[in-house]
Amino acid sequence: MRYPFDCISELVFVKTEIQKSDIILVPGGSHPQLMEKAAELYNHGLASYILPSGGFNLKIPEYNSEWEFLRSIGIRLGIPEEKILKEDQAKHTFDNAELSWKVIKENNLSVKSVILVCKEYHSRRALLTYQLVFPKDIEFFVASVPDKREITKDNWFLDEEKIDIVMGEVVKIGKYFRQYIKKFQEE
Repeated sequence: MRYPFDCISELVFVKTEIQKSDIILVPGGSHPQLMEKAAELYNHGLASYILPSGGFNLKIPEYNSEWEFLRSIGIRLGIPEEKILKEDQAKHTFDNAELSWKVIKENNLSVKSVILVCKEYHSRRALLTYQLVFPKDIEFFVASVPDKREITKDNWFLDEEKIDIVMGEVVKIGKYFRQYIKKFQEE
């Protein structure tokens, strides 16, 4: 069924075909689904490294950072410790992107393509942020997953809490990227 708000679904929710890449990036969070998906992709040979990103999060107080939380899941799922790179300072999505790029450069990794693993409703904002921060010639593939609230492109409009979260993403996309529209055009 078509709805007048389908354009919002198309804006917010991104999922692409996944291809073998140089690294899997996970822009933080307290949802195990993120690292579970990253580990699945890694175990299928789709990248040589995983870089979870994220600093302290009150939702997971037993861990020092989102990175530590995500790393523990990856190790439990069979990812070798040396294949999980470290970024444990990020406080928001722009930090995730900027600090992840810094880690990639510090490790002298040659990166031409990445797989971005993120929550479904965060996928557009995450993709735009990483595209803004990373060099323009890097190709992005998006493997988005529902979080524990199960917010998806097909159900976000059926529940008031989900509507609020997705419409909040629409607002954040506007606020985050308004100032960068000219920059995207100039490059």
